[in-house]
Amino acid sequence: MVVFDKEASSSSQTLPPFPREDTPLLARPRKLSSQGKTFANVFIAIVGSGVLGLPYTFKKTGWVFGSLMLFSVAFFTYYCMMLLIHTRRKLDSVHGLSKIASFGDLGFAVCGPIGRLLVDIMIVLAQAGFCVSYLIFISNTLAFVINYSGPDRILGLAPKSLYLWACFPFQLGLNSIPTLTHLAPLSIFADVVDLGAMGVVMVEDVMIFLQNRPALQAFGGFSVFFYGLGVAVYAFEGIGMILPLESEAKEKDKFGKVLALCMAFIALLYGSFGVLGYFAFGEETKDIITTNFGQGLVSTLVQMGLCINLFFTLPLMMNPVFEVVERRFNDSRYCLWLRWVMVFVVSLVALLVPNFADFLSLVGSSVCVALGFVLPALFHLMAFKEELSWHGMLLDGTIVVLGVVIGVSGTWSSIAAILAPTA
Repeated sequence: MVVFDKEASSSSQTLPPFPREDTPLLARPRKLSSQGKTFANVFIAIVGSGVLGLPYTFKKTGWVFGSLMLFSVAFFTYYCMMLLIHTRRKLDSVHGLSKIASFGDLGFAVCGPIGRLLVDIMIVLAQAGFCVSYLIFISNTLAFVINYSGPDRILGLAPKSLYLWACFPFQLGLNSIPTLTHLAPLSIFADVVDLGAMGVVMVEDVMIFLQNRPALQAFGGFSVFFYGLGVAVYAFEGIGMILPLESEAKEKDKFGKVLALCMAFIALLYGSFGVLGYFAFGEETKDIITTNFGQGLVSTLVQMGLCINLFFTLPLMMNPVFEVVERRFNDSRYCLWLRWVMVFVVSLVALLVPNFADFLSLVGSSVCVALGFVLPALFHLMAFKEELSWHGMLLDGTIVVLGVVIGVSGTWSSIAAILAPTA
């Protein structure tokens, strides 16, 4: 089985015509995954474009403060993922038959239709946000690599806008494909490119650091706390795929250990990438780290490879959005015009956001905090309210309250950063 990069959906399978709100969303048994395959699938589900904004985030937060924040987010993300799994197992044992195949199913089982609606909204916003960040990266990178030196505007458009709209008709075509089966090989290609590009960038970072040794700061102050937290939460977002992945694990009693190992590995990879990128360029670190490498052949190949990767990953990321929208507005039937409208809206938003890392922080602080922390703790509290001890209830309640506070504060901080005038 191929798990698409960071794909999170409130429904794990295509629903039958005219589904009821309580229709289970996994209808067919699948081949179960070994521990190694489960590890790989979790890795693919979590690692995405958020890593490219970490060096810039470390520049703002300081490398020690940023690292501590990153590892803390990794731990709490893992903890909340396990809350979802324990909640599903509890409800399965009560009902005697597993009908909970996804985050949305769990929301319905705990809170009824309003629970699924909440998850649907959060997943649409999160997945669309990921796609917006992809388009920002692609257009900014193409503008940097091509380095156009003619008039400021072509056909009335700035170069970044021109490249984005040049991608638009191709994205309409790719997002018109009704099934992901034909796009599955692109997921494997995308992850190979991701790992290869990250490796090349980190090697380049070390070489540049040994030559330049720029001035660095360890702590950036509390004022950038929420900003850094938003980017870190975005980077680890993948909670929507955890229940389907656990369902397909052959040894479910060991899934928690496999998940913990994978999260620790990703945290070390992210931390190394962020620290090395900041160490190499110091205060000159840009919001997309690859644009720091100039116009050399290796740099250009890495950047173009990442652009191609994100270009073909975008339809995979939009699929959960299409699932929800078509289920809500077209009885789960394929609808071309709805898909095209969603692609147009995502492209339009990408035009309005000037900074890649700022937008990562906004998405991470808002919908990713809700998906990753608030809803798992809330669902766990509601499912176990008659069994939890007072300190268990206090812990769940604290996560919910802190998640709301961090979400509101981080969203405000990120919007302020996006709207702040550039020097």
